[in-house]
Amino acid sequence: MACLLVGCESEPDLDLDTALAALDVLAKAARPHVLRLGPARGLEHALGTVAGFGGRAEDFEDLRSSLLHEVLRRRRGLPILLSVVWCEVAARLELAAQPLGLPGRVMVALEDVVVDPFGGGRQVQAPREPVLTPAELMLRVLTNIRALTSRKERSLDTARTRLWATELSLLLPRHPVALRRERGELLVRLGDHLGGADDLELYASVVEDADEAGAELARRQARLARARLN
Repeated sequence: MACLLVGCESEPDLDLDTALAALDVLAKAARPHVLRLGPARGLEHALGTVAGFGGRAEDFEDLRSSLLHEVLRRRRGLPILLSVVWCEVAARLELAAQPLGLPGRVMVALEDVVVDPFGGGRQVQAPREPVLTPAELMLRVLTNIRALTSRKERSLDTARTRLWATELSLLLPRHPVALRRERGELLVRLGDHLGGADDLELYASVVEDADEAGAELARRQARLARARLN
């Protein structure tokens, strides 16, 4: 559900029930394949071959690849979102599945094997650790969105997208402290000079013992932001 709620930032009228129902439909369609072929090969056939879920290199440059409702619609996405689809379908079939935070690509530990949803669900030789917690998974999803905006041409739209991804990241129980500075800089850029200055000063107060120079830079940015109000 949390991944679907991220989509509400880009599509405020998003029908969450429709997206959840799509996962139910996928699970229902996959059940006979799983019974016939077993968990891994059954889901590979149902989700990879029949439904066409997978990824391509160009998907890394498309915001839709990080939004679960779009991944369900397009059948394409980043490894982490495709892994979410696999885990959600597996859960509906009462199969044990967990997302794995492997170097370079998120995969899925499914029963006694590891599968690569980005590659259509093929089985791979890979460790079954570390398992991503829900909070870690969400931070990765939002970090991917922030990284994408940094590769795009600077614009107010990309700044707004980066801002909501940053703000959602700050709601997680554990997140990099630098996100507070990032939010402050984005608010200033988008015209909220006072709110941005407050965030920059808060960041400075948190890091001043460990990074005196970074704290002073943030305070200088805050002073400049407040000066724009005069």
